[in-house]
Amino acid sequence: MVNQTILVVDDEKRMRTLIRDFLNVKNFQIIEAADGEEAIEIFLEKKESIDLVILDVMMPKVDGWTVLRTIRQNSKVPVIMLTARGEEQDELFGFELGVDEYISKPFSPKILVARIEAILKRVNGEKEEKRNYDGIVIDESGRTVSVDGKKIELSLREYELLKYLLDNENVALSRDKILNNVWNYDYYGDSRTIDSHIKKIRHKLGKKGKYIETIRGIGYKFEIK
Repeated sequence: MVNQTILVVDDEKRMRTLIRDFLNVKNFQIIEAADGEEAIEIFLEKKESIDLVILDVMMPKVDGWTVLRTIRQNSKVPVIMLTARGEEQDELFGFELGVDEYISKPFSPKILVARIEAILKRVNGEKEEKRNYDGIVIDESGRTVSVDGKKIELSLREYELLKYLLDNENVALSRDKILNNVWNYDYYGDSRTIDSHIKKIRHKLGKKGKYIETIRGIGYKFEIK
């Protein structure tokens, strides 16, 4: 497999060097950007060759949120946000904008590498299979979803959440179980993160969003009635 390329965006040179050194050991190709403005220029120029973005929130010139919006206007590439903040609202805001993973500083570089590998494995290792749920078609080889023949745009996390619901059709799933299976690691934030993602998925599914049923006091269930 060709070495995968990761864009690392952080205004702290020490942080970029730390991340680069750990990722180089795993044979990742690294592109660095020292601020949001430079990150946007690099991404728009090289977006076809970038496999994942590690993006700091607080940066000079252009902040991480603005960079993320630009990325999402042009690509579904996985994005991991780094932040020194621990505020719940910041995390929810990031997920609303399409963040795939959220890591607060300080963090373990080994954990960061593990999360990167897990995300890329899921993105690149899906089975070649299409499944149809009353017009909701999920193509695991291309990691795409269409509704009545029309493709819908989902972030990596939205796709994985919808896929997990479909894989467990007619099964009531608790929020804790969803977090542990979809987020792939124990998540210590508020479970309202799930509610936010479900709301966006329902909207994108249109009339068929009704198949995602809220189970009061438990969580959610995908059921075609």
